[in-house]
Amino acid sequence: MADYLGKKVVIVGLGLTGLSCVDFFMARGVIPRVMDTRAAPPGKDKLPDGVECHSGSLDTGWLMDADLIVVSPGVALATAELQAAANAGIEIVGDIELFCREATAPIVAITGSNGKSTVTSLVGEMAKAANWQVGVGGNIGLPALELLKKSCQLYVLELSSFQLETTYGLNATAAAVLNVTEDHMDRYPQGVSQYRAAKLRIYRQAKRCIVNAQDPLTLPETGMDSRCVSFGVDCGDYQLDSENACLKVHNQSLLATNEIKLTGRHNYVNGLVALALADAVGIPREASLATLTVYPGLDHRFQLVHLNNGVRWINDSKATNVGSTVAALDGLNPEGTLYLLLGGDGKSADFSPLKPLLCRDKIWLYCFGRDRKRLAQLRPEIATLTETMEQAMRDIAPRLVAGDMVLLSPACASLDQFRNFEQRGHEFTRLAEELG
Repeated sequence: MADYLGKKVVIVGLGLTGLSCVDFFMARGVIPRVMDTRAAPPGKDKLPDGVECHSGSLDTGWLMDADLIVVSPGVALATAELQAAANAGIEIVGDIELFCREATAPIVAITGSNGKSTVTSLVGEMAKAANWQVGVGGNIGLPALELLKKSCQLYVLELSSFQLETTYGLNATAAAVLNVTEDHMDRYPQGVSQYRAAKLRIYRQAKRCIVNAQDPLTLPETGMDSRCVSFGVDCGDYQLDSENACLKVHNQSLLATNEIKLTGRHNYVNGLVALALADAVGIPREASLATLTVYPGLDHRFQLVHLNNGVRWINDSKATNVGSTVAALDGLNPEGTLYLLLGGDGKSADFSPLKPLLCRDKIWLYCFGRDRKRLAQLRPEIATLTETMEQAMRDIAPRLVAGDMVLLSPACASLDQFRNFEQRGHEFTRLAEELG
């Protein structure tokens, strides 16, 4: 455990993560300074007395006077003020690094462009089914530092590329990179290689690395080694056998896919990865398999929110990047017509990987929000442009017949029109129930 007494600590970025960092240092006898580029940052009113807060910009004087800077994931390390501090030799870390210095239980760490929230929560549920004391958090649910407040036998962390950039001592017992597809290109000017390098930091000093046999970008930079266990569809140590519709480990069939509560091929693969991670940390196999038969999935992640007159309304609002929408569409064969809602802020992404999946018969695109025109160009002859998601849904509703599916899988962030993807998903659900 690190000793921070006497250190001059500056926390950059408020919100839940920033507040958890303030709480962490106050409990260790250190009063940090806090700054946020937002004029009215969330959580400012919750700061304890005596904690100085600078808002509306970054205070260079505070940064250059610090012994330790703790930066929130939403603040880019490339920011000029942080670069100057780094060049001056001032240590810059994130909350995950603080967590790792204190954690005494094994850590399962999960990253990837898509599926990481489902896999993280699944591993947590598998541990609970085995009656383990488990803490689940990071980029999902609780900030990681909050998990230190209770005794745990295992920690399961979802980690974003932004969090991994400021993490140096993770030393996970088991770590997985599920996939690497273009995302956050507005934050990674050097492209996918820079984004991938951040993701692969999860493998540093990991005892077991779970890699995607079908995605070479998930392999450690030095390639496969003795730590690596692979997963894939019809390949890998952990395998989704598509012909026999079952999960297999080292060619041994374990569970039929029709026994798994989650639906969709991408979710069967998520279950496979969760099983590999659970095995790696010694969660009893029977608890893991039992969990797969009952786990219903996360809100806003390929979630059936309304079924009436044979029409299914699917909320996949958490598909905030292209790869996530590709995963949702891959292997999807509705009985009738697919009405696909795409739209929002594409974060400078390349939408072209969607094109092959839109060449099917019986599909209509409804494109809304900031990047609707770019999305409509994927297949203009079947695309309808609307300003909002609600306008699109009201246009779709009278056309629906039994067997059809309305799928919100936007391939974009929501912040151009919504507070977050959750609000977008709730609005889709409300409208589905009204219109359906």
